[in-house]
Amino acid sequence: MPSPRYWRETPQRYRLEAAKCKQCGKISFPPRLVCLGCGNKDFDTVKLSDKGKIVTFTTICVAPTQFTEEAPYSIAIVELSDGVRFTTQVVDCTPEDLEIGKPVKIVFRKIQEEDKTGIICYGYKAVLT
Repeated sequence: MPSPRYWRETPQRYRLEAAKCKQCGKISFPPRLVCLGCGNKDFDTVKLSDKGKIVTFTTICVAPTQFTEEAPYSIAIVELSDGVRFTTQVVDCTPEDLEIGKPVKIVFRKIQEEDKTGIICYGYKAVLT
């Protein structure tokens, strides 16, 4: 069964929701309790853009047990047009297609299926545009 942490992160995983500080405007993804910019504890919820670019990337050839069937696969740090950066898998392309600065779109996809329960966990991945 997926961990309680997975269920708590549903707004981020399913809707790309972040926290925007009401005092300094810094966007935190995933949301935080205290702003890293100014220490404020008052936030608005904002939906992040689904457009961005690759900052850096790597290809995983020897994958963890739950992802061995997907190997090799590529992981990238993506910077969204909001300025938020996060790590995500890049799909529907070959590792040779990836370049720093290439535009991507964030899409909603299956991440993994739990072995014993068969519960499917979803989240975001990047595709080249």
